Amino acid sequence: MSSISPASPWNVRRLPRADGHVFLVTGGNAGIGYFVAEQLSATGATVVLGSRDPAKAEAASASIRACVAGARVRAVRLDLADLRSLETVAEALQVEHLDAVVHNAGVALDDPPRRETEHGHELMFGTNHLGHFALTRWLLPLLSAAPAARVVTMGSFAAKSERLDLDDLQSRDDYRAKRTYGRSKLAQMCFGVELDRLLRTAGSTVASVVVHPGGALDSLTPSRPPLHVRTVGARLGAAPAALLLQGKHAGAWPAVRAVLDPAVRGDLLWGPRVFGLRGEPRGEPMWDHLADRSVAARLWEASCDLTGVDPGAALG
Repeated sequence: MSSISPASPWNVRRLPRADGHVFLVTGGNAGIGYFVAEQLSATGATVVLGSRDPAKAEAASASIRACVAGARVRAVRLDLADLRSLETVAEALQVEHLDAVVHNAGVALDDPPRRETEHGHELMFGTNHLGHFALTRWLLPLLSAAPAARVVTMGSFAAKSERLDLDDLQSRDDYRAKRTYGRSKLAQMCFGVELDRLLRTAGSTVASVVVHPGGALDSLTPSRPPLHVRTVGARLGAAPAALLLQGKHAGAWPAVRAVLDPAVRGDLLWGPRVFGLRGEPRGEPMWDHLADRSVAARLWEASCDLTGVDPGAALG
């Protein structure tokens, strides 16, 4: 298998080759996940789109092939809200190793009512955090079979101002959609940080890296019909926002760097360079509440109880 050569300084428009590598992107059929997959496809790697909707996955695959000559892209069915189905994802990939998984898929609800997965978990917490938590357990053997694999967790700036309520992780007592979303992303990011600590303690070759996309708007995102069409009006209307924010193609850059750059470390948070909102990706110190190991340990224990699996068990 070919190795990835470091690119210094990092250039988002001149990515290193990754021939022979296999990358899985959850939610790779739309939004930021689509652009993560498109950009990774340009490196010569095989990119697998994890999606619960086969038709949307096929449309995204066709778009990537149209944009990237010779793209090696395919799809696997993946529903993060259905924990039982995740046990078969590793086998469905039909690979001997996995070089990276990008935990990107997610649910964001703007309004009540509170909704639940079939397992009785609040939908955003159950999908965004618990689904990726369980999926990691089943993918770790494939990741460990690669020379230097990455688990890349796509966080959100919405998590920066939130704090977890460890006594009400499911938002049963006080549900507010936007806050619950921010907390679900915070839980996901805390998991990524704690996973990296456990991997390093175990001497694993796998690293866990947490990233966030900054401010990524549809109105600043290039068209990829029929997946996304940006009108002239939307482009003109978004011009002032472009001073501080960016499109979803640029929101993908931190995750792409976390997958490809050997210099990326899991003890830093990777996001846009300018105020954490836009620009090329760089590492920055962890937010203080992400580095709280007591919170991470309690979240991990609760997540094991809620999913019935422990990713740490796959570390030996």
